[in-house]
Amino acid sequence: MPDVTYYVAMPFRRDELGTLIAGAAEECQSSTAALRRAEAMSHLPDNIGAIAFSRSGDPLMGEFSDARLLHKFGELPDDLGEL
Repeated sequence: MPDVTYYVAMPFRRDELGTLIAGAAEECQSSTAALRRAEAMSHLPDNIGAIAFSRSGDPLMGEFSDARLLHKFGELPDDLGEL
């Protein structure tokens, strides 16, 4: 099976201790849709921001490349590698 690319939007918030918490990721049909959805998520109450990213791989083999950040919105740290 050829590689498949998934496009995802994911919001973030901070808990009562200030720790960054990822919200529920939403799969989108295209990179444009992921960008639009992430931007909208970044404006929702309780969210401090959101990201749009893509990930490619072979779902049958369970092998995927690292996620590729498309864009981040809101008040997110520059280094998202810890998430």
